[in-house]
Order: sequence, then C-alpha cells, then structure tokens
Amino acid sequence: MCYNVIGEILMKSDIYKINNAVEKIKMGKNTLFLDGREFKLVTAKLKKDEYNVYYPYKDSEKVMLYTGKVPNVKLFKINTVEKIRHQDILGSLFALNIDSSCFGDIVLYNEYYYLFITEEMSLHVKDNLRQIGKSKVALEEVSLNTLNDYERTHEENEIIISSLRIDNVVASIINSSRSKAMDKIKNKEVIVNYEVMNKNSYVLKENDIFSIRKYGKYKFVGIIKSTKKNHYMVKYLKYI
Repeated sequence: MCYNVIGEILMKSDIYKINNAVEKIKMGKNTLFLDGREFKLVTAKLKKDEYNVYYPYKDSEKVMLYTGKVPNVKLFKINTVEKIRHQDILGSLFALNIDSSCFGDIVLYNEYYYLFITEEMSLHVKDNLRQIGKSKVALEEVSLNTLNDYERTHEENEIIISSLRIDNVVASIINSSRSKAMDKIKNKEVIVNYEVMNKNSYVLKENDIFSIRKYGKYKFVGIIKSTKKNHYMVKYLKYI
C-alpha cells in the first residue's frame, strides 16, 4: 500500500522503501516513484542489467525502475480558476495520506499544473483531490504525450567566490555570512545530490544538484574563469 504509516521513524521507512523496491525488481516487477536519493540507494543494490529506468518526461526528477513492461502511469491536469502553488499541491496530497512514492513530479506547463500518479492510486486521487489550499480543483486525465515538449525552466546566474566549498557558495547565493551558511548546513537545510549535507568543506562539482531550504533548488554548472585575486567566477542555475 502507498499510505503513510503514522509515527514511523524516517530511517526505518527509508530502509523499508529501498529494500521493497529492490525486492520488486528481483521479482520482475516495477518500483513506485523514486526520488534522486532513493534511486541512488536502490540501484546501488542492483546490477545495471537488472533494471530499466522509466522517465515520465525528459529530465524528470522522480523515476521508476522496471524489468518487463513500462509502468502504467496516469497524468492529470489540475483545472482551477484560481492560482495554486506547488507546495499547496504537495500539502493536499499528503493530507490525503498519500505517500510520495505514489506520485511523480508536479509540473507547471502553459499555466497549468500537471501531476503524475501511479495507476493503482489514480482513481483515489481523482475522486478525493477536490481542493488545493482554498481553491476548488478538478482533475482531468490527459495523455502522457501532453508534456512531450516540456522542458524545465531555470535562471542562469554568475557569482564570484573565493572557493567552491558548499558553505561559501550557499553564503554567496543567499547573501549572508559564512557562519549563517554553516548554520543552515548544521540544521540540515542544505541538500546536495538528494542527500542531507553535513560537511561545510564539501567542494561542489560540475552538475551537482543542491537545494537550500526556503531559497530554492540549484544546479552548479562550474567555473567560468579565475580572477586576478585567485577567486572564481562560477555559473549556477536556479530552477523556477
């Protein structure tokens, strides 16, 4: 089942989810949706020829692993006359006690939000997700081809920094002191490649994905050039 277990310790739930996904592949079945961190943990326990990866759309963050047939997934367009937000959609799904493994990415495309749902959970979501925040909504099932032309949008930014350490980069992006950036890392507010960062000294590498709580999600592109003061001009993308 895909419902949350109230009071379950996060680490135990992680272990269960990872082992369950591995077992499904070993049995010739497909997994539910995996985020980037879960994908790394599951595939580390499998051989590369034991699974295929299903991407619901180009560059999707959440994927599914399978062995035989491509997993059955439903795509719903969220119709509403009022403005809704990504975080409100997430909150409404969790309020229905739906586990994150039962839905994929939430995509904003042409002013409408779209939601990927596992086939098993699709009817439950369609029948019960009638309100998001204070807005009345109606889910409309659409073809998976609807998002064929969708590409994630981002802002390109350049900054000059003295080092590629994560605390230094975070401080520059959020325009704060290095000590405040270190506090954010200490408080588990910085995620790098889908894992909680616990090392201030971690050096960012090209294509690292990282997020800063309350500030957004980013991709580190790399060094553009060195300055005369031995600093670096670097480029990063902020996902919109």
